[in-house]
Amino acid sequence: MIELTLLAAGSCRHPEWVTIQGGGRKPIQIPALFALLRHPTLGPILYDTGYAPRFFDQTRRLPALVYRWITPVQVADEQTAVAQLRRLGIAPAAVRLIILSHFHADHLGGVLDFPNARFIYLPSAWAAVRAQRGMAAVRRAFLPGLLPPDFEARSLPLRKRLPLPPAFAPFTEGYDVLGDGSVLGVQLDGHATGQLGIIVGETFLCADAAWSSAAVRANRPPHPLARVIMDDPVAYRANFGALHELHRRNPSLRIIASHCGEVPTGVLPC
Repeated sequence: MIELTLLAAGSCRHPEWVTIQGGGRKPIQIPALFALLRHPTLGPILYDTGYAPRFFDQTRRLPALVYRWITPVQVADEQTAVAQLRRLGIAPAAVRLIILSHFHADHLGGVLDFPNARFIYLPSAWAAVRAQRGMAAVRRAFLPGLLPPDFEARSLPLRKRLPLPPAFAPFTEGYDVLGDGSVLGVQLDGHATGQLGIIVGETFLCADAAWSSAAVRANRPPHPLARVIMDDPVAYRANFGALHELHRRNPSLRIIASHCGEVPTGVLPC
């Protein structure tokens, strides 16, 4: 059985009304969550990495500086994924797999800290950003310098789809992420092309398919202005609605968004 630990590497601030319909005007702290999966044979695996201070190095100059202006980020060295794993007794070299939900900087920030890691993701997610540079990359929240030069050589893109168990309807197709059935992947296009959510036991980490668990439960999607930062607003609304329907049908399944402030970090029961 996999042990799942939810952690946060830094945060940013946005007005609440952007993240959920009916939200307040005051800015709220939005964590950059990532997950540690302790697999019995594959060892420690990460799902995303959150922010790292190198975000500031990559956004010192225009046009990337615009990203920093729009998204005020806070992250200290001790908050990084690599620092938190060290406190848990896990050396950076021990992490040999990182599952990437998508290629936005708040999910890639710590990738360079894990020199032995290989990367699992959906091919369409990489295809959407791999050639982007300058302002085109900023529009997709992609900072190429956060990835290692040999990224593609270390990649293990997911390709083969499989039927999902009926318990996860209305989602019907997914991926066997690790090849042993322990982690199921679900494509959640909208916020980013090829976004990958994962299901581990009774937890569905839905990346940025929603901003919060509360929004999913109440079927309160983001403000329409949030569409400007979405690759496909129509797909986003469809997958958001599917998450709400999944919650209605299967309320015992924990649906956790990557920026949800209501979920405490720590080990989650599987």
